[in-house]
Amino acid sequence: MRIFVIFISIALVWVACKPKQAVKQPIEVSDDSVFLTGTFFVVRHAERNPGSDSTLTLAGQHRAGALYHLLKDSLINKIYITPFKRSIQTADSLRIYQHIDTCYYTADSTGESLIYQITRHDDWGKRILIIGHSTTIIPILRSLKVEGPLSPIHENDFERFYRVRMTREKSELTESCYP
Repeated sequence: MRIFVIFISIALVWVACKPKQAVKQPIEVSDDSVFLTGTFFVVRHAERNPGSDSTLTLAGQHRAGALYHLLKDSLINKIYITPFKRSIQTADSLRIYQHIDTCYYTADSTGESLIYQITRHDDWGKRILIIGHSTTIIPILRSLKVEGPLSPIHENDFERFYRVRMTREKSELTESCYP
């Protein structure tokens, strides 16, 4: 009986001392007219040498130069790349010659890291170049609200070029190839 009384006493003390759960209050969000909008140019890194963090091949360097010529007059505001050499080198010409700020994001299977970084750096409403990987391009396009069927990107596909115009209502995708 004594153990029962001690147990009940401890239980009552525990319940009495337990902090009350805070009531979550809604946070007022300002009406930001550019949030979740912008023009995004999405490409896979150029051809690379074998290895997990390898550099571009000669063909990859030529493709990176072609990307520069394609986008040099596009008024790109920022470049988002993964921290791999092949991704960095694909963006180097634009970054260096156009003096464009660059931000790293983590390659993931959802595109969430990219969306987080764009939001964190307040880059919505801008013109952004995104350099991705064969396994991340489709998730990136989906995270930019692109709907409909998308062709898978194979290991030897380096020439695809996507332009996404994103408004609050919808995203419009234009797909093409570049040399």
